Amino acid sequence: MTTPPRRGRSRRDRRSIPLRHDERGLSKLEWLGVALIVVSIIAFIPPLRGIVADAYDGIFNRKNAAGETETFSVATKGILITVVSVGAFVGTVWLVLSTNVGSRLAILITGAATFGWLVIGSLLFVIYAPRGVRPANLEGLNAFQIRIPAIAMTLASFILFMIFVVALDRYEKDRED
Repeated sequence: MTTPPRRGRSRRDRRSIPLRHDERGLSKLEWLGVALIVVSIIAFIPPLRGIVADAYDGIFNRKNAAGETETFSVATKGILITVVSVGAFVGTVWLVLSTNVGSRLAILITGAATFGWLVIGSLLFVIYAPRGVRPANLEGLNAFQIRIPAIAMTLASFILFMIFVVALDRYEKDRED
């Protein structure tokens, strides 16, 4: 008795996502780990650490003629801190989840969790902010005008949260079939 040909990939094939290796046999995640180990080792060598510190001071601690830090340095430092912190927060969650549930499901769970957290945080800001300086004292902005960015963030986060929840639902339905 012969079995009929199957369409598409089998259930077992869908679960296992092969790692893509380059010519040297390491995946991208393994290369990232190797790079971080090299950077950690370099941090222990004093002359190289001094060069990195000088480059950091040249970019982030520029002073003008009056001895004040330039706005470019402050803005660059703020952007870098924001990108690294968001990358560490979201990336760590994704990395832990991807080891347990696979990368596709990890992306969906991480997206839903991140945007759900943003909905709650921005909604709390809309309700309770600002504390400290009174809204009437902020350069002519009233209480509603101060909350407009937080309201926009709440709505955008909620829409993205719902998109990830629907995608999770479709993923589960597809997996059941």
